[in-house]
Amino acid sequence: MSGAGVRVIGAGLAGCEAAWQLAQSGIPVRLYEMKPIRFSPAHTMAGFAEMVCSNSLKADRIDTASGLLKAEMRLLGSLLLEAASHCAVPAGGALAVDRERLSAWITAKIEGHPRIEVCREEVTRLPEDGQPAILATGPLTSGALADAIAARVGRRALSFYDAAAPIVAADSIDYDRAFFAARYGHGEADYLNCPMDKAEYEAFYEALIHAERAELHRADADFRVYEGCMPIEVMAARGPDTIRYGPLRPVGLRDPRTGHRPWAVVQLRREDAAGSRYGLVGVQTNLRFPEQKRVFSMIPGLEHAEFVRYGVMHRNTFLDAPRLLDGQLRLRCQPNLRFAGQMTGVEGYVESAATGILAARFLRRELRGAPPLLLPPDTMLGALMGHLGNTEGDYQPMGSNMGLLPPLESRIKSKRERYEALSRRAMASLRRTLEDAGEETVI
Repeated sequence: MSGAGVRVIGAGLAGCEAAWQLAQSGIPVRLYEMKPIRFSPAHTMAGFAEMVCSNSLKADRIDTASGLLKAEMRLLGSLLLEAASHCAVPAGGALAVDRERLSAWITAKIEGHPRIEVCREEVTRLPEDGQPAILATGPLTSGALADAIAARVGRRALSFYDAAAPIVAADSIDYDRAFFAARYGHGEADYLNCPMDKAEYEAFYEALIHAERAELHRADADFRVYEGCMPIEVMAARGPDTIRYGPLRPVGLRDPRTGHRPWAVVQLRREDAAGSRYGLVGVQTNLRFPEQKRVFSMIPGLEHAEFVRYGVMHRNTFLDAPRLLDGQLRLRCQPNLRFAGQMTGVEGYVESAATGILAARFLRRELRGAPPLLLPPDTMLGALMGHLGNTEGDYQPMGSNMGLLPPLESRIKSKRERYEALSRRAMASLRRTLEDAGEETVI
């Protein structure tokens, strides 16, 4: 790992954002990516910025936490969100993308940048030469490098498991049973709904909780299953109504065949712009592949579905950030090394990409001799950094949410109006902070 340029290790969402931010500022970058020489258990594409679990970047409205975070990132020139605007697929109020197109678009941008040198090789050790680097290898960091990180931080890295949902071919869905609709009729009817009556749901539920699960390969006996990506069979085991009030909730929907609200609904969302593939929303799973075919084919409309990808469960790793990283994402015991992405303990594609932007901006200011950039806590970016520094209790992954922001001075009863006010305050605060710090922004 020698040569000119800041080293960015890992070309996922965070690594690509970091490399792009630095290169756009005139700083040469060497971007290391082990694919296609080696793939993690969950990755399949040779390109950069591969989205593994879902194709959704969540809500895009400014009165949502995810929408506010995106607005802040657009102000900072996010490569991911520029790419998403070119690769979007219909998803109601959410921003969802064609994953293959997005990866290809970002890969072309990165490989075509004159100040980014791409090194297709696996990094197996931490840099030892004292030069600045950003580690953005993600929660599926390869074994040798993960071991090197664990050895450096005293084995205080944490681990958990999360899961991905199956994807089916659109032309194998029975559209006499499934129907397009938006909840309460709000927005475009971009989601495909597979309705269940009480008997169908109970049969599906029984099959689901008794289905055979795939074996988890792990080096130790202690692990966590992350609540935000809980396998549906694990969630269902908590009680017969758990998933009916969760990912299979039928509220706001009416089956056009009966005119009534179904007992439960499985929703599907486009995986590509052409609508040739649909992913089962919220149906992450670790069932064995034959069991997935058997159980999920019980869903009305999916009786003859062709599964183009089965759900998988994989091991993720993240750092005890409050104790290992400082407020500029530097490793306390090795300050030339910054971390970015989900390994820092943020949860979600957009949040991971956001830390890549911040790590690059923090490093750029350091290289220029400028004072550290301190983000105000009333911004979503600042709130996420606050989460990374929260030493209270057991540190767990967290995504953007309005509860992270300090309350408004005056009480607003309407939730939507309150969130809009929080977002307006955040954007004004971020603009002032960036302007005072002399940071470049996108108008």
